[in-house]
Amino acid sequence: MTLLDGKKISNDIKNEIAEHVQSMVAKGEKVPHLAAVLVGSDGASMTYVGAKVKACERIGFKSTLIEMPEYTSEEELLEKIHQLNTDSDIDGFIVQLPLPDQIDEQKVLMAIDPDKDVDGFHPTNVGRMALDLPTFLPATPYGIMELLERYQIETSGKNVVVMGRSHIVGRPMSILMSQKRPAGDATVTVVHSRSKNLKEITKAADIVVAAIGISEFLTGDMVKEDAVIIDVGITRVPDQTKKNGYRLAGDVHFESVSKKASYITPVPGGVGPMTIAMLLKNTLLARERHG
Repeated sequence: MTLLDGKKISNDIKNEIAEHVQSMVAKGEKVPHLAAVLVGSDGASMTYVGAKVKACERIGFKSTLIEMPEYTSEEELLEKIHQLNTDSDIDGFIVQLPLPDQIDEQKVLMAIDPDKDVDGFHPTNVGRMALDLPTFLPATPYGIMELLERYQIETSGKNVVVMGRSHIVGRPMSILMSQKRPAGDATVTVVHSRSKNLKEITKAADIVVAAIGISEFLTGDMVKEDAVIIDVGITRVPDQTKKNGYRLAGDVHFESVSKKASYITPVPGGVGPMTIAMLLKNTLLARERHG
């Protein structure tokens, strides 16, 4: 069993981007500038945005963090997005989800200029992805594709089961893995809360991408020998043996599944670090597109 080390691969990618930025600086070119909008004080969101800002500093990007209070109105957030859309110094930006209840997430995502949408969530970019046209790919699926590619995992003609149909992970994964591309050309099945005979379906899979948000749902008896397992989930599970009272668990029951898997992503340290690396890659692409 081989661990798919997202931490190592994401560091490799960051080093590659840092070298590219150094050559931009040497030529007197503008370095990429990523902005992040954080509304409220959700703990996980704050940690995640903080990691993005640190990653920008490390590779030589310019970064701006815009913090807005929990009671921010939808109108105020849309006005901030308009300012970022029209600010020529900012190459790409993200609005960290989830947003407070008074704000319509879909309206916010629609308001972001597709040319600055480095999260790859705008319908224009999702449509371009579905048509296999150049675009910003959603960072988590993009990271998974990169992980499969760099570990040279054979996907062509393989049976892939994607667990979950979210717009952020499940659906884009199913599209990307069925396309003609490295880490593509697979036969893809999407399963979800209404799927029947789930165990039969997952047991026939060569590759399983678990992205349902239920901790340790996929167990050893649900996968076949030598399957490749990608665990997208991350949940805090109460654990009194830990100093902080919890441990982080994925959607995969690591102990039982890892005994059968040929490759598996750990949680943490698997898909998570790749998401940030690909966000940076998208920002570099945005900078190069803007000329």
